[in-house]
Amino acid sequence: MELIRGLHNLRDQHRGCVATIGNFDGVHLGHHRVLDQVREKAAALGLPSVAIVFEPQPREFFEGPKAPPRLTRFRDKFELIRAHGIDRVFCLHFNQSLRSLTAEQFIDRLLLSGLAVKYFVVGDDFRFGCDRAGDFALLQHYGNSHDFTVVNTRTHLIDDERVSSTRIRQALAEHRFELAGRLLGRPYQVSGKVIHGRKLGRQLGLPTANISLQRKRLAFDGVYIVDALTEDGQRLAGVANVGVRPTVNGDHPLLEVHLLDFSGRLYGQRLQVEFLAHVRPEQKFDGVEALKQQILDDIAFARSWREGRD
Repeated sequence: MELIRGLHNLRDQHRGCVATIGNFDGVHLGHHRVLDQVREKAAALGLPSVAIVFEPQPREFFEGPKAPPRLTRFRDKFELIRAHGIDRVFCLHFNQSLRSLTAEQFIDRLLLSGLAVKYFVVGDDFRFGCDRAGDFALLQHYGNSHDFTVVNTRTHLIDDERVSSTRIRQALAEHRFELAGRLLGRPYQVSGKVIHGRKLGRQLGLPTANISLQRKRLAFDGVYIVDALTEDGQRLAGVANVGVRPTVNGDHPLLEVHLLDFSGRLYGQRLQVEFLAHVRPEQKFDGVEALKQQILDDIAFARSWREGRD
């Protein structure tokens, strides 16, 4: 799959396609339907399929730290879209210049001059352009006059409710990981490269694999029972802390995973951490010895929980 970053990287060979547009945060079952719709139509027309995404996501641009937490980082989003057989991801840098485009300029520069879209799949509530003035009706008007088709997406319902990134974030905030997995179509995971930390866990005899969240918070924090999937296919049981580590005066979000009965080295490897159950909220302890005892209690709880599942 090809990744195109920005309008300036579009070439003549990128013109003429079936496309969709959105944040695709989580690439959940609702997104699956859209991507399948695009892929199937592209195959029928003999055209490449394109997913248009934004980086940062628009609400992150407008709201900064107050924006909703992401479900997936860009790298994971790219890989998940690739898995659906889409030919190209076209990533638009959402900045003041893009934000200032009128709806008509957005259509002209992106859909007509840029991609020469022949078939465009969007939600009927999609809004775009400066002050969100553009809508589905305007797209259809342009489509009728510029020879491209505009259709809306197929809504996907689970338990009579629409599948959405907002609904998944709410499920995660409530630690309902099974529901989140049903909406995503796969277990909820966070992936990242194992980095060097302060080595406090090792000093306590409880080493952790630290994964930077790149100052991006998750939809939840606290201590969790997890499985960690390594690059070589191992599935390792663990206990994870998500948060800022208040006992040691941490200042940015971090995912720390203590792997049960594991003694290897994982630095530089990419881990996928699958969340299974909530243990307790993150809290500040009086000192590292109190913290160590609580971690030991968390590990004992996790072992007991796993034994209860077997």
